[in-house]
Amino acid sequence: MALAVPPLRRYLLLLAQEHLEFRLPEITSLLSLCGGQFSGEQEIRVNSPFWILNIPSEEMARGLMKRTVCAKSIFELWGHGKSAGELYASLKNYPADKMLPYLQSDSTYKVHIHTFNKTLTQAQKIKKIDALEFLPFKGKVNLKNPEHVFWILEDYGMNPNDVPEEPIHLYFGRWIADGQRELIESYSVKKRHFIGNTSMDACLSFIMANHGRVKPNDIVYDPFVGTGGLLISSAHFGAYVCGTDIDYNTIHGLGKASRKNQKWRGPDENIRANLRQYGLEKYYLDALVADFSRPVWRTGMLFDAIITDPPYGIREAPRRMGSQKETVKSVERSTENHFFVSSSYHLSDIFFDLLKFGAEHLVMGGRLVYWLPIYRPEYTEEIIPRHPCLKLISNCEQLLSSHTSRRLITMEKVKEFKDQDENSYLLDGQYMLYRGHNSFREKYFSGVTKRIAKEEKDNQK
Repeated sequence: MALAVPPLRRYLLLLAQEHLEFRLPEITSLLSLCGGQFSGEQEIRVNSPFWILNIPSEEMARGLMKRTVCAKSIFELWGHGKSAGELYASLKNYPADKMLPYLQSDSTYKVHIHTFNKTLTQAQKIKKIDALEFLPFKGKVNLKNPEHVFWILEDYGMNPNDVPEEPIHLYFGRWIADGQRELIESYSVKKRHFIGNTSMDACLSFIMANHGRVKPNDIVYDPFVGTGGLLISSAHFGAYVCGTDIDYNTIHGLGKASRKNQKWRGPDENIRANLRQYGLEKYYLDALVADFSRPVWRTGMLFDAIITDPPYGIREAPRRMGSQKETVKSVERSTENHFFVSSSYHLSDIFFDLLKFGAEHLVMGGRLVYWLPIYRPEYTEEIIPRHPCLKLISNCEQLLSSHTSRRLITMEKVKEFKDQDENSYLLDGQYMLYRGHNSFREKYFSGVTKRIAKEEKDNQK
C-alpha cells in the first residue's frame, strides 16, 4: 500500500540579490537535505528576488531557512497577482480555514510592507495596508512584539533606471522564518583570528557547505585547507572537519602574516584557533601537512563531503613534493629547519587527482564541491572535468574579470569506485581539452597586463 503524499503548500521565498547563479543550487540542495525535492512546478524567475515554492510542510520551510544564506525570508503565501485587484481576488479565494487560526481576537499582529526597486512614503504604505480591511483581522495590532507578522511584498522590476508607477507583481503572506544572512557578518574574514592570502569569503563558504549538503555528524575534508575557512562553515552546521595542505607554515601558523601592519603571525594564529573563536573547536579533527598528489589515506576511509578551493596560481602557486631527480622548482625552508623540495603541480593534474580521490573516498551520495578557474573566451562545458563515479549536480560562475572567472562545481558520488576507474579519465577523448587549465595563470596575467596597458594609454589621452 502506497504512503499518502502530503499536499504541497505554497510559500514565497524572498532572496538576496547577490551570487544569483548560486541561489537555485543552494535551495535545491537544502530542500533535498530536508527530505523534500525541487519539483518542476515551482514558479521561478532565476534573477528575481521572489520565488514561489511548493513545499510539503511549514517544518520543512523552517528547516530550509535554518541553513540558507542566499534567502532572506520565507512566507506562507496567501495571495499574489500582477495588480492590486488580482492580489485582492487571490486573497478572497484563499481557504478561510487556513487563514482564521492566525486572525483570532486573542492574537496580536502587524503588517509589514517590502518593496523591491522602489521606495514608498509612509502615507503610501498606510494606504496599501488599509486596502486590506476586507481580511477578517480580529486581533490587536502590536508593532513591537506581535504573534503574527504579515507582509505585503511588491516587485517593481529589475531595472533601476525604468521603475514602473505600479508594481509588476504583488504578494501577501504570513512570515514564517528568516534565513541565515547574519552569518555573513558574524563570520566575516575581517574579524577572523587567522587568515591568509586566499581565505574564502564567509558567504561563499556557507554556500559551498550548503551545496555539499553538509549536516550534523558528517566528516568533511578539505585537501587544500589553507587557513581553514571552509572548515569553519561546515563545523557551524555540526560536521566534524579535517584538512591537509602542503604548506608547513600555514598548517602550523608560522611565518609572515597576511594582515596589513603585521609582519609575523602570532603564537596562536592557526586553524584550531579559528574554530575556537566561533565555539566550534569540538568539531575540529586535525590538519596535516601532506601532498595531495601522494596518497596518505588508507583504503576505505570515507568522507561525507569534500569541500575545497584548489590553488590555481594567482595568489598561491600549486605545488607538490618533488625529488632531486625531477626538474626541481625550488627548495624551501620553513621554521624549525623544515625543508622540502617542491615541483609544479599542473591544474589538470590537480583536478584529475581531486575527482579520483572523491570517487574513491566519498560515501555513496556524498558530494565534492570545488572551484574551477576558467579563461572565459575559451570556456565550453566540455572542459569541466568528469569521472564515471561522479554526477555533475551544479556549475555556477563567479566573475573575476572580463576574461576570467571561477566556477563552483558540485558533484555527487553515484557509483562505487572500482579498480578500472583508477585512470578512466585517460581514456576520455576530452583529455586534451582539460590540459588547457594548465595555462590559466599565463592567460590571467596576460589579461591584466593588457588592461593596465590600455588604462595607461587612456590616461595619456
